Amino acid sequence: MKKIQKTEAEWRAQLNDLEYRVLRQAGTERPFTGTYNDHDALGTYLCNACKTPLFDSSNKYHSGCGWPAFWGELETANIVHKTDHSHGMNRVELLCSACDSHLGHIFNDGPPPTGTRYCINSVCLEFVANK
Repeated sequence: MKKIQKTEAEWRAQLNDLEYRVLRQAGTERPFTGTYNDHDALGTYLCNACKTPLFDSSNKYHSGCGWPAFWGELETANIVHKTDHSHGMNRVELLCSACDSHLGHIFNDGPPPTGTRYCINSVCLEFVANK
């Protein structure tokens, strides 16, 4: 996968304030406020910063956590898993492999078949409906 490299000024010009804070500064949106938390349409979720495909709607489920949740990735090469010790916790951060944007975190309390919960900020996603 080709890496997308932009300056922080270019990212700031492309993204709104919330998108920039979450995608580029590893922030988070408030729970239960994101566009895709209760979204059930069929299609593909892309990285909002660079349009890399990340998740298929068939892997999305209602976790009750307040953010969109998926039990698996569309392509394992499209998401980087990185150890995160921020806020006094041991977690695994998820980054877009193409543009290094923060997406959310992964937890081991998800449903079968993987037992994982990809907890993703809605502002990190763009949805493309199936045709």
